[in-house]
Amino acid sequence: MIIYGSLVSPFVRKLLAYLGEKGIDFELKGVGIGDPDPGFRAASPLGKMPAMEDDGFTLADSSAIIHYLEAKYPDPPLIPTDAQDRGRVIWWDEFGDTVLAACGGKMFFNRIVAPKFLGREGDLAAAALAESEELPKLLAYLESAVPASGYLVGDRLTLADLAVASPLMNLRHCGCGVDAAAYPKAAAWSEAILSRPSIAPWIAKEERMIAKVMAS
Repeated sequence: MIIYGSLVSPFVRKLLAYLGEKGIDFELKGVGIGDPDPGFRAASPLGKMPAMEDDGFTLADSSAIIHYLEAKYPDPPLIPTDAQDRGRVIWWDEFGDTVLAACGGKMFFNRIVAPKFLGREGDLAAAALAESEELPKLLAYLESAVPASGYLVGDRLTLADLAVASPLMNLRHCGCGVDAAAYPKAAAWSEAILSRPSIAPWIAKEERMIAKVMAS
């Protein structure tokens, strides 16, 4: 199995964590925005990452890939079979992929990707507005939703935890992670998820990459 994507993408990071939790072997092939790599383009005609090639079968989009893999590798389950829990996991996956990733993306793209990867000026006003106006509301909601169990749905890790924690890593790269004083439950939960063996080595690698890029 080949996964195409960039370590700093919240969607790629979510998939890498999922694969790690499942114990699925894969090869990560790094690609960038608009990458012309023929294998990547064959798997993702619209250039969307992550993309996957699995024994000739190709698919793009992190959630689509994960649902495919969950059907193929049901154990350990990361998407519940219980109807209510399954619905809640899908909700959190959508929250992480759209609302939270979009907010974090305004900061990460304009402060890091645009100037350091694309060589152009980012919209720093949009990044500041996202940090001051959008992010606090989302973190307050997350703080109110993290249960005592330590997992967003049920009493064990699910896709919900991976999908919501992943975009928070991009905030950390921007120097505006989850403030433990303001959001203690969310901060402790996100730190626990991002420290799991399934994803911690990838995060360490991307942190080294970001540090090198920012120093250049």
